[in-house]
Amino acid sequence: MNKPNYDALYNIVEDQGGYFTAAQARSVGFSWERLSNNVKSEQFDRVSRGVYRFVKFPSSRYEDLFIAWLRSGPESVISHESALSVYDVSDIISVEIHVIIPRTASRRRKGIKYHTNKLEENEVTRREGLPVTTFPRTLADISKSGVAEEQVVMAIRDGIKKGLVTFEMLRYEAEKRGGRFFNILNNYKKEDNI
Repeated sequence: MNKPNYDALYNIVEDQGGYFTAAQARSVGFSWERLSNNVKSEQFDRVSRGVYRFVKFPSSRYEDLFIAWLRSGPESVISHESALSVYDVSDIISVEIHVIIPRTASRRRKGIKYHTNKLEENEVTRREGLPVTTFPRTLADISKSGVAEEQVVMAIRDGIKKGLVTFEMLRYEAEKRGGRFFNILNNYKKEDNI
């Protein structure tokens, strides 16, 4: 086994809010024993089975999302109602964490709702160290999944007020996607005289 490379591990966790998987640690020379020793010496915190955090990084209020994302694989993206929580808009409370995974992935995890929607590169951003769907894409996804119209409208209002999105950006997304999101946005436009 190679000597553990703390610098390489730090480079991995830096973009992940301090969180990492045992597999990521193994890829830079950390054996299970070395991980365990680092937990005992309080260098790492074991936050869940197979998921750790460098203690130099503060724990995140989105720790449950980090765990779900890391367990779902590097190509996964936080989405739907879970993405709304990262944007801190709306008051939707979801009992499951929503994650978009590649169509080829086949995972089942308790408490995680997997979606296999196709994502374009420009529909993913990073917030709080997490890969999340962009705000317009998130609104389109929750509209399509059947979230109550008043909740979608609340998220639209909050997003515009917080400067996360403009109405023009939403109009572009709605025209591209059509369907329920297009109808909700048109109703919002009429209601708010835009």
